[in-house]
Amino acid sequence: MTSAINTTHLNRLASATSPYLLQHKHNPVDWWQWGPEALAEAKRTNRPIMLSVGYAACHWCHVMAHESFENDATAAVMNELFVNIKVDREERPDIDQIYMNALHLLGEQGGWPLTMFLTPAGEPVWGGTYFPPESKFGRPAFTDILREVSRLFREEPEKIAQNRAALLSRLADKARPQGKVTFGLAELDGAAKQLGNAFDVTHGGLRGAPKFPQPSILEMLWRAGLRSGDVRFFETVEHTLERMSEGGIYDHLGGGYSRYSVDDKWLVPHFEKMLYDNAQLLELLALAYQRGGNALFATRARETVEWLKREMTTPQGAFSASLDADSEGEEGKFYVWSKNEIIELIGPEAGGFFMRHYDVSDEGNFEGHNILNRSNAPARSEADEARLKALRDILLDARAARVRPGLDDKTLADWNGLMIAALVNAGIILDEPSWLGLAQRAFDFIAQSMSKGDRLGHSWREGQLLFPGLASDFAAMIRAALALFEATGERHYLDQAVTWQNALDTHYMDAETGGYYWSADDATDLLMRPHSTADDATPNPNSVAAQNLVRLATLTGDDKWRAQADRLLESVLAIAGKNLFGHVALLNALDLRLRAAEIVATGPDAERFAQAALKLPFVERIVLRAASAADLPAGHPAQEKLKATAASAAFVCVGETCSLPVTEPGAIAAQAKAMRGV
Repeated sequence: MTSAINTTHLNRLASATSPYLLQHKHNPVDWWQWGPEALAEAKRTNRPIMLSVGYAACHWCHVMAHESFENDATAAVMNELFVNIKVDREERPDIDQIYMNALHLLGEQGGWPLTMFLTPAGEPVWGGTYFPPESKFGRPAFTDILREVSRLFREEPEKIAQNRAALLSRLADKARPQGKVTFGLAELDGAAKQLGNAFDVTHGGLRGAPKFPQPSILEMLWRAGLRSGDVRFFETVEHTLERMSEGGIYDHLGGGYSRYSVDDKWLVPHFEKMLYDNAQLLELLALAYQRGGNALFATRARETVEWLKREMTTPQGAFSASLDADSEGEEGKFYVWSKNEIIELIGPEAGGFFMRHYDVSDEGNFEGHNILNRSNAPARSEADEARLKALRDILLDARAARVRPGLDDKTLADWNGLMIAALVNAGIILDEPSWLGLAQRAFDFIAQSMSKGDRLGHSWREGQLLFPGLASDFAAMIRAALALFEATGERHYLDQAVTWQNALDTHYMDAETGGYYWSADDATDLLMRPHSTADDATPNPNSVAAQNLVRLATLTGDDKWRAQADRLLESVLAIAGKNLFGHVALLNALDLRLRAAEIVATGPDAERFAQAALKLPFVERIVLRAASAADLPAGHPAQEKLKATAASAAFVCVGETCSLPVTEPGAIAAQAKAMRGV
């Protein structure tokens, strides 16, 4: 049903900066970008809006584009009946969230591509995800849907009005907090046990398929292990990371993890690679290695950073958003192998050795092809590992000559913030000082080139900045700034974090609840300001902000940040009670609030003590350097005890109680553990 692409035809998306939108610049569809002009056109012509939301690495977004948006006949129907708006969800997650929430309230399963029908004012009426070009399996054809929705607008507008009013009312109700709830350490433990019982004891991860990495849930279980000392929590996380790291979801040649596995064994990935997944997994790999010393986790962390440097780093030093799943029109083609291809490259003897370890066969393990994995590989000696490494390098070089998947090379402030913090935190654990340099370079680019005054933009590409940014940008970049401050002690990182926090409070805060809207108070192109508190594939910005506020209270000595954190936590917990496991990142923030070890390194040798303190798990420590008592705010809990000694030492504080001076850096960890009673 598709038509040949007319590459001489350009629509309005030709002026976009988003690689995803630019993929549609030759469509015969008369696309608009989201903005006042598109909404004005809908009102002027009294036509409903057909909103299509996707992203560059989305396989089914490409399928629907090829089947429908590249088809002249389908485009003619769209152009006649609708004002058609195309949105990159990574560039405008605020828009995506509004209309995805609307779809859920209609009782529909969410996902991408998101296809929504709106009134000329932008109010949601009805929608779905992928629609086929022809009727099949009980699903109507896309053009039939277009004509019926348009008919309702013309002939039965009262039905549209009823649906719209109900939707908007329910959206508004959903955003209202319902009062306070009591949630403490006992409730955190109970929630962790309930989630732990849902894990697959054979393959790791939550039971069933598809399987997503779920980093926030894994972090929650890890925190439960630290909190309780129960090794079963650690073992659940480590087992999941080990199965993922040996499975097909991991790229054994190039490094990096795909977004999810379509099966329950981590074998067959949805081959796209996202910056945010790899950032969160990098931190978990480092934590797991720190506890048990499993070399696999350190290896996978280092391989993933090499992938980041080789394939995802922009010329400016920041990080690209994602790698597509498809190449040459076929999902996974870049990554899979045949037995003959491998033998031709490394010979029959080496090929046989390699294929035994990476599950390669004549029949293949994925649609006649082979996804490299070590899920059921034989035992390997150190010599075997060295030989396999050399063979992998040969295959990686050969793979580089293939047609590569598309790279979405826009720089997103929020996803970069996640990776910057991950490089800092993992680099400290794995003794990789160069990772700190990568983090600093990316941070500097965003702070300098993606900011206007005290405010961040969201997306940058080819010199063009999408501004203003989102709450997620501020939350993630504040977290990155605080990680850099703790790692280096360089004051400008803390100053930048405070500046951004003040801007976040000014332009995004809901004064009634202390929570944050996704969009700024001066964003003018939205029907309403989204106010979701639930996690997505990334932690919700309210949850990230709560952790930031807890750290700011310690690092600045200003208790207003702690009071603000408490108000935010209480407000969101009131909402989270109805969907607890949709708010796991908030529970992780609560754990930090209740259990953080505030470690103040003092005296002329403060740096040595700080470096020892930084080796504690970053999810439960906050490190501050103070050469003397004068460097601390008057109200800091360590103030009085600090005055009692001129020698270098560390004070470990939990709550409002600090330890006696710890005079040996190596004793800091034991002191922190003793104060928590673990």
